[in-house]
Amino acid sequence: MWGAVFSVILVGCASQRMNMFSVSPVETLVPDSDSRVRVDATISIPEKSLPKRSRLIVRPRLVQADSVVVECTPMVLDAPIYAKKTKRREKLSNYVDSLAEYAKTVNNKRELSFPYRASIIVPEHFDGGRIVASASTSGCGQCNAFDTVDMAYIANISTLIKPHESLQLNWMAPEFVIRPKIVKGKGEARLQFVINHYDINLTLGNNRHEMEAMLATLGNIVSDSLKTLNSLDIYGMASADGPYDFNMILAKNRATAAKQWLISRLHMSTGQAALITTGSHPEGWGPVLAAMRADGYRDTLAVTAILDRYDAENDDAAEYRIRRLACWPDIRDKYLQKDRKVEYEYTYTIRSFTTDDELLAMYDKRPDVFNEEELLRVTTLMKDTHEKMRVYRTILHYFPQSQTSANNLAVLLLREGRTDEAESVLDSLEEFSPEMLNTKAAIYVYRNDYERAIELLETRTEQPEARYNLGLLMAAMRKLDRAYELMKGYEDTNTAIVALSVGRNDAAARIMVRCDDRTPRAEYVRAIIAARSGDSDALFQHLGSAVADVFLRRRAVTEADFIPYASLAEFIELTNHE
Repeated sequence: MWGAVFSVILVGCASQRMNMFSVSPVETLVPDSDSRVRVDATISIPEKSLPKRSRLIVRPRLVQADSVVVECTPMVLDAPIYAKKTKRREKLSNYVDSLAEYAKTVNNKRELSFPYRASIIVPEHFDGGRIVASASTSGCGQCNAFDTVDMAYIANISTLIKPHESLQLNWMAPEFVIRPKIVKGKGEARLQFVINHYDINLTLGNNRHEMEAMLATLGNIVSDSLKTLNSLDIYGMASADGPYDFNMILAKNRATAAKQWLISRLHMSTGQAALITTGSHPEGWGPVLAAMRADGYRDTLAVTAILDRYDAENDDAAEYRIRRLACWPDIRDKYLQKDRKVEYEYTYTIRSFTTDDELLAMYDKRPDVFNEEELLRVTTLMKDTHEKMRVYRTILHYFPQSQTSANNLAVLLLREGRTDEAESVLDSLEEFSPEMLNTKAAIYVYRNDYERAIELLETRTEQPEARYNLGLLMAAMRKLDRAYELMKGYEDTNTAIVALSVGRNDAAARIMVRCDDRTPRAEYVRAIIAARSGDSDALFQHLGSAVADVFLRRRAVTEADFIPYASLAEFIELTNHE
């Protein structure tokens, strides 16, 4: 206990314990945002307590339990004779007085009072303690004495808040809505045809590869029992070279040839074949002009001028004039495309899964046919955290910009302390919802980068979770008034701690009456509330539950609010057993 730090020693002619000095007021101080406490007290010296040949040294120290944490500036008072003797020693023997800069000569024929002001930096993890002033006299060789008094108490209740353990993380849980899963897609095959023919010859150019790629895409739909083809539109592309009307008919015939080839290879039913339509699109001179520009061809401007002038007419008018340019042989040989595109567009519906059993059964077999909402529903059916994480990763595989999946997976990773993985998941998204920004701020908190976390949260104070988390950080940085304003309205242990830190004892009491938290930390807070109200029975009741936590049992010894009870047998019994 505190008596172990400074004992009272009386030597020589001082046969009784001396009251050498007193301090007033003895205040409870709370560290500010710079981790400082400011002592502003008066030290009083009783009449004739300083012998004429003595020096009185008052040394304030910040202490915690049995340890001196910070040595503070001393106050040194010299009786007149002591001061004269010191000066003489300095002249005669080059004596150096190490306390000279603090020394003041006084006459103690009457009671003396001196202001003492100091700014003391409290260590970062200092939970509580006191500033103790110890006084000693020296000089005559016979009248040495020692005395200690409490000068101030340090209450740092906000250190009970551990932000990374208390953060409110946004868990995004969208409502499960069954909706048609209609998928749209498109592709193209670049084919070569014998001039003015439309039959598909797989031996020409890259035709086999192009048609098999088209077959694979559409076959995946037609042959899948969970997918229903809704439409398939195939368009042949008309060349810029040759008569426009002829090319359009030729292009449609080529599209029809592709249709018949697919029907045969996919063994499509009459109903499925009826869903296929064919048509033609004019390719025009656009691709030719683009190739000329890319090549930096010298006559590009001449072709551009013709196309601009006859833009409202079909390709025949422009072609007639382009063919009469001197550069036409170059255009024909270099820039007219050898391949003819066959474009296709399709839609299909994927079967929806409506019951939980169906969702679970199909997820193990075919996660690829789920939409995002169905996969999110699967996560709610998983009981194990790691199974949930596995499903969220599956969702992000198929839906890389799923904000719900990214946010919730990051939350689960944070709860396991996997901060880097959580950040990587969030950084893979292009946009952040307000909930995700709160999770991103939490990542900074886990890294103790409070400034970046605050920067994000300050923009989201309308969001309850962000506001609460910002309050936690303000409390951790000892900006306690700001923390209280942010957390006002919440009813939990952290809010009660902040209320106690700013002296709102009644508010803290009301919060903890309504709060269901019965952890040792919550009971410790209730014990502080009881101590401040002078209810010793409630204090020991709640403290008895709190000291089950070894950390809180040790902290209780240095808690400023418990100092008035520290000498009681019940308090000693509660706090001194291991």
